[in-house]
Amino acid sequence: MINKIKFFTLLSLIILFQSCTSNDNDEYVNMPKSIYEHVATSMNYSYLAYALQKTDLAIVLDGVEEYTLYAPNNMAFGRFLMENGFRNVDEVPTKLLRKVLLNHVMIDPIEYRDFKTGYFSTAAQFINGNQMRNLSIHIEQVNMRVTLNGESRITQGNVRATNGIIHAVDRVIPIPSIVTFAKADKGLNNLLTALTRSDLTTDFASVLSTNLGTAPAPFTVFAPTDQAFIDLLAELGVQSLSDINEPTLKSTLTYHVVGETNANSSMLSDNLELNTLGGPITANVTGGATLTDGNNRVSKIIAVDIQADNGVIHVIDKVILPN
Repeated sequence: MINKIKFFTLLSLIILFQSCTSNDNDEYVNMPKSIYEHVATSMNYSYLAYALQKTDLAIVLDGVEEYTLYAPNNMAFGRFLMENGFRNVDEVPTKLLRKVLLNHVMIDPIEYRDFKTGYFSTAAQFINGNQMRNLSIHIEQVNMRVTLNGESRITQGNVRATNGIIHAVDRVIPIPSIVTFAKADKGLNNLLTALTRSDLTTDFASVLSTNLGTAPAPFTVFAPTDQAFIDLLAELGVQSLSDINEPTLKSTLTYHVVGETNANSSMLSDNLELNTLGGPITANVTGGATLTDGNNRVSKIIAVDIQADNGVIHVIDKVILPN
């Protein structure tokens, strides 16, 4: 009888211990954390946590508003510092650092399964004079592999927080220039090929990478789709872009760029003359936004307001030709 009592007493203690241990573990695992708390409590994100504190964004990502954060770990952040000539986070100008960090933040949480290829808005802003617009980000999703602005890849997704969601990335996402989007967007491959042709006497890639605040930035660029270039080759009766002579290609490309202007779609109107680097073209908006070149060829604007740091891109369905 005594042995039975001892057995049941021991059994009860074991059950009680296991119950307490289980409850403690559950409480630890399920302890709710904000986006910032997740970053701040991980040894792998100490650079990011410090940068968020320095720019006062820790308060934002510790609040109740919901966000998506793309989080570069210490290796990715260290690489960013080294490539840009900074020895530590404190050497990065606070204004620049804040802009870089906001380029990793999107309003509202996005689950990994919901990523789609296209352009979206970040919390980072383009500021030119009195203009203030959110920078775009290009997301490429191929077979559930997600790349941001052509360089940064999500390596771990769906870390859920009380105020949103975190996706780990392997590189700091670049602040986008016009060229960044030309490289990242697979639908603009032919444009990139044309801009970077080795025999061009104008280095368009360098020109369109000009930083904001240095002429001729900012730019308004009308970017023909890949199909638009395929149609151009048929129209000209040639087989490839390399068959177009250098003076013609150079002149053609200049007609797609307006310098020292960041003209978003709301600034277009009927019979509006746009002075491109090559010469004038005419915009119209009635019945859908279009551009008319000096040959009375009409290009439809099929996507608008892709905002880079040094200008804006509008996608068109037909290549503009010089007179």
